[in-house]
Amino acid sequence: MIIVLIGYMASGKTSVGKKLAKKLNYKFIDLDDYIVEKENMSVTEVFKEKGEIYFRKQESIYLNKLLKSKKNRVLSVGGGTPCYSGNMDVILNSKNVKSIYLKASLNTLVEKLMRKKATRPLIAHIETETEMTEFIGKHLFERVQFYNQAEIQVSIDNKSKDDIVEDIILELF
Repeated sequence: MIIVLIGYMASGKTSVGKKLAKKLNYKFIDLDDYIVEKENMSVTEVFKEKGEIYFRKQESIYLNKLLKSKKNRVLSVGGGTPCYSGNMDVILNSKNVKSIYLKASLNTLVEKLMRKKATRPLIAHIETETEMTEFIGKHLFERVQFYNQAEIQVSIDNKSKDDIVEDIILELF
């Protein structure tokens, strides 16, 4: 089975994904890291040098390739991945794939991203909590229609990564 973790940035797709993969004895793959490896440049550099359209096209190609695998794995995808190129339909219609939305409240995301904004180019320029709330709120409004299509939704609010992993395992098995 391939377990695809989707959700907004800072929802824990990578950190929860790694713990989940370890617990299930599956391989873990982060789609952004996979793209970096294949393109030989960071996601930021791909956006800057080749543009978002190129990035989204490659992202879709690599996602399709990874979803065709017969091996058990946990795959975390970027926050925007489900929203472009029919990727959510590909995830939902792939054999032996389960999609899980790591759902976080706006307050949880704002709190997490205010602490991590220096490492996130998309939000590094945001200075106040009010601006962050507006930015994330707008983004979530655009993306939640895709996220909500996931087969399973797991809330991450006020939970440890271990609790989130347990919730996912209970939902899956």
